[in-house]
Amino acid sequence: MGVMGFLRERMGKILAICIGLALLAFIAGEVVRSGGSFFREDRNSLGEVDGQTIVYQAFTDKVEQNSAQFKQSQGALSPQILSYVQGFTWDQMVREAIMQKEAEKLDIVVGPTESNDMVHGNNPDQQIQRAFTNPKTGKFDPNSINSFLSNLAASKPDDPHRQQWADFLTELFQAKLSEKYISLVSNGLYVNSLEAKDDYEAKNRLANFKYVMLGYASVPDNKIAVTDDDYKTYYDEHKAEFKNPQELRTFDFVSFSAAASKADSAAIKKQIEVLKDSLQTTKNDSLFVQLYATTKTPFTYQHKGRLGLDPKTDSIMFNSPNGFVYGPFLSNGSYKIAKVVDSRVGPDSVKAKHILIDQRIIGHDKALAKADSLKKLIEGGQSFAALATVYSLDTSSAIKGGELGTFGRGTMVAPFDDAVFNGKTGDLKIVTTQFGVHLIQIEDQKGSSKVAKVAVIDLPIKASSGTQTIVYTKAQQLLASLTKDNFDEQVKKAGLVKKTANDVNGIASSVAGIESARDIVRWAFNSAVGDFSDKVYIEGDQYIVAHLVQIKPKGTLPLDAVKVQIAPMVKNRVKAKLLSDKLQAALNGSSTIDQVAQKSGAKVLPLQNIVFANPVIPGSSAEYKVVGAVFGSQPNKLSKPIEGKQGVYVFVVDSFINPAPLANAVREKQQLGQALLQRADGLIFDALKDKANVKDNRAKFL
Repeated sequence: MGVMGFLRERMGKILAICIGLALLAFIAGEVVRSGGSFFREDRNSLGEVDGQTIVYQAFTDKVEQNSAQFKQSQGALSPQILSYVQGFTWDQMVREAIMQKEAEKLDIVVGPTESNDMVHGNNPDQQIQRAFTNPKTGKFDPNSINSFLSNLAASKPDDPHRQQWADFLTELFQAKLSEKYISLVSNGLYVNSLEAKDDYEAKNRLANFKYVMLGYASVPDNKIAVTDDDYKTYYDEHKAEFKNPQELRTFDFVSFSAAASKADSAAIKKQIEVLKDSLQTTKNDSLFVQLYATTKTPFTYQHKGRLGLDPKTDSIMFNSPNGFVYGPFLSNGSYKIAKVVDSRVGPDSVKAKHILIDQRIIGHDKALAKADSLKKLIEGGQSFAALATVYSLDTSSAIKGGELGTFGRGTMVAPFDDAVFNGKTGDLKIVTTQFGVHLIQIEDQKGSSKVAKVAVIDLPIKASSGTQTIVYTKAQQLLASLTKDNFDEQVKKAGLVKKTANDVNGIASSVAGIESARDIVRWAFNSAVGDFSDKVYIEGDQYIVAHLVQIKPKGTLPLDAVKVQIAPMVKNRVKAKLLSDKLQAALNGSSTIDQVAQKSGAKVLPLQNIVFANPVIPGSSAEYKVVGAVFGSQPNKLSKPIEGKQGVYVFVVDSFINPAPLANAVREKQQLGQALLQRADGLIFDALKDKANVKDNRAKFL
């Protein structure tokens, strides 16, 4: 989803980054005057939108900002998620550039007065209202935003929160600008009564007909002759379908597997057996995991079945005494040993509230001191809720008095979980996590069941350096033997299986057969057809040698570039002529569909209650030309041969069943209009983008 949609849904979390942020008129003014533009002239051009440069550094800054938002809900970003973030960041910046230029053409602006009203006017923007809602009344609370105003006014000029807030305002106002433009265009959309009537009949008028069909599959490919003219005719008729929105490249490759050998696996098992005795005797299980485990996941108390182990091992550990060590055992490609650190009976869920102090700004020691001061104030009778509203970095809970609600084990990070589930109702606790220093109050605990804390040491089974060297040498030998023309020959000689990555775009993070492929994709987009890879590319346990075989440039692709793609359709065209001639011969002298079937050697198939809006022939596929011809025919009249997707058809309409007259054209128009409006945003942007001459250089940078 787009970043603005993400902001709307995650407003509380986003504002949690911006402790004490508020709108100052001068900040809003600066954003409005500058337009928050990321588009400046720079030699590091990631791309262009209608002649306007998208600067690489501005893009990376925006990716970092968007990634931080995703990390709040997703945790660490996988290469695939990072690629997704980069993609929608690009789309966001392209959209902003396009909308900004279109708005300038039409003198559409979000002025200082309007922007000020959006944040703290009588009817603030919905995002602001959701962020500063009073939890007791469920309504927007102007006092909440006023407290943020005070905090921002007291901050230093170089406080990073000011820039974070300004970035948020930029997106808020940009969204408003886009909304105005879309509304301006959308207001011109209209559905008339004739369109409503046509749509109603397309969905409700029924056709009953019989048909015979001779399938293209009935004619072997070796029984037809396809000419260059056949290809050119099909290409010319469908040229609009071959418009390539971005450059694509195809490369062949071979992969040498550097998976661990049996000897490598045995060596890893021996290493973890040595660690088993040390795990048994260590007095600091957490430190031991940090030192020796590959997956350094903090371990917390968990219920049976939730220890992160396979069911058998989970059951063994959950029912064993404290200090019990199990293993080595093989799981998910790793040898593991596990130790029962502790087990106890504890609550199933906890209700708590907290105040989060940002240690990144004032340092850990000062954050702890501040939390301790707040704790003493609360113990002295001060309102926890009032202090949370003023001091908590977690704005989404601060506006609720710090309330986090009721949650089960594993909902929070490990130190937070341990504090609230191992404490007792009424406790005030100070805990440090990766988010900062928390002052927590336990309000209630419910349920009671056994939980266990298990430490796991894992060592992945990986190839040794010796194994890797042997495989790398084989790959290097193949690479050294290559010329521009002998890739297939050398691959076959080496007894390897050639794979093909078809139509790869410049920002692809993976291709079929290669999970992490950025390096090799970057090579492909900096090479010429016929080039082989400049080195052996190492992706995980694969050693890859590649050969660039095709470049499809942006724009309308030439016939040669799509010839393989269109070959099945062209062959069907040639077959269609043979089958049409056969059906036409069967039609000559025939007066019924049964006679046509008998002469052509086909079967008569009846169809009932087919509608124009859903032109699917059961057992086949969508046959637009055939069903369209049916609804344009007269009953009891044999059709001419119709070329469809699956074969050539002849049909006869038995009857049409007309629906009741359209009783409420207004309602039908409204439904069509709403459907049109839902598509309008995307269609408008696609049309503008198509004309904006967008140049995308991401393949050279990412």
